[in-house]
Amino acid sequence: MSIKENLEHIQERIAKAAAPWGRAKEDIHLLAVSKRQSIDSIQTALDCGHRQFAENKVQEATQHWAELKPRHPDLQLHLIGPLQTNKIKDALALFDVIHTVDREKLARKLGAALRAENRSIPCFIQVNIGKEDQKSGIAPNDLPAFLKFCQTECALNIQGLMCIPPADEPAALYFALLQKMAKAHGLSELSMGMSADFERAIPLGATYIRVGTGIFGQRES
Repeated sequence: MSIKENLEHIQERIAKAAAPWGRAKEDIHLLAVSKRQSIDSIQTALDCGHRQFAENKVQEATQHWAELKPRHPDLQLHLIGPLQTNKIKDALALFDVIHTVDREKLARKLGAALRAENRSIPCFIQVNIGKEDQKSGIAPNDLPAFLKFCQTECALNIQGLMCIPPADEPAALYFALLQKMAKAHGLSELSMGMSADFERAIPLGATYIRVGTGIFGQRES
């Protein structure tokens, strides 16, 4: 299928997954993950009217979007990969939302950079929901203290939580846990669910789903 057909098909699947739970499809934001995609593919998605995209790396995002983003003032770009502290300035020049606040050093420097620019942008705390050594994120037990630190000491606008569940275990169990954690702390946004599992994330409260190959096909090497 074409990118246009893929976008339409994903939106249909979102609506179908949301309806039994009384959720409006408009409350579930589809982030088109443009990691390792060609400029032509990204432009095709833009030409289809899609305006919410996500990238994993600041440097690659700059290559993709430095020229494209100013042409589309209604576009919203999300960072969903790890953010190094030495890339904060570059990230803030490009991204509208950051999904991967995951450690005190980053939170502190990000807060200072935003204050220096007199800005506030939506941020998510990444939770290492499966307690996996190879993944970034705050341990679930550390969330209460880290959230307080981000909000009070760093003045970050924390709107929700983000996770990537273990690949070899039922994703819904971890989505349910993240939903429970968000509710316990009064956070309304949940960034969870990708091409293979977003239909399991939607009944459990996902407000942002991250889909790459389901829209663009296989990534470039």
